[in-house]
Amino acid sequence: MTTTSNPVTITAPEGLPFIDIEREFDAPVAAVFNAHRDPELVRQWLGPDGYEMTIDRWDFVPQGGYRYVHTNPEGESFAFNGTFHSVRENEFAVQTFEFEGYPDVVSIESMTFEDLGDGRTRLRGHAVYPTVEARDGMVASGMDRGVREGFERLDAILAG
Repeated sequence: MTTTSNPVTITAPEGLPFIDIEREFDAPVAAVFNAHRDPELVRQWLGPDGYEMTIDRWDFVPQGGYRYVHTNPEGESFAFNGTFHSVRENEFAVQTFEFEGYPDVVSIESMTFEDLGDGRTRLRGHAVYPTVEARDGMVASGMDRGVREGFERLDAILAG
């Protein structure tokens, strides 16, 4: 697997109900954006290493929706769903995000795709939760592992 010198920064300020994620990629904006739009590519990189991903629906368009299931090596399944509200080509997306194992706790997430020039991209994510407790639950779930490992696999796809 390709390793990268691009670290991911995950910030969860104490007492505030949000998480910020920032990561640079050695690939053009169009390629990073497409890796978020194309369900076959998403299936290859999203989530922790060793998990299988089944996508029931992935419509990365305004008012589109998604549902997918991650299955860990022990056979446990975790389902997620949401709606894509705004999607602007190579620029920006807003979606809702719900873990079906903890229903009714929906976050609103935005992704900004920034062209850094020289074929490089900065991806910024901002996720807002209904409560600080819900945000803390997400942080405690090990989501940072899934983000880091997923982005490392995305690097390999973008380099391929």
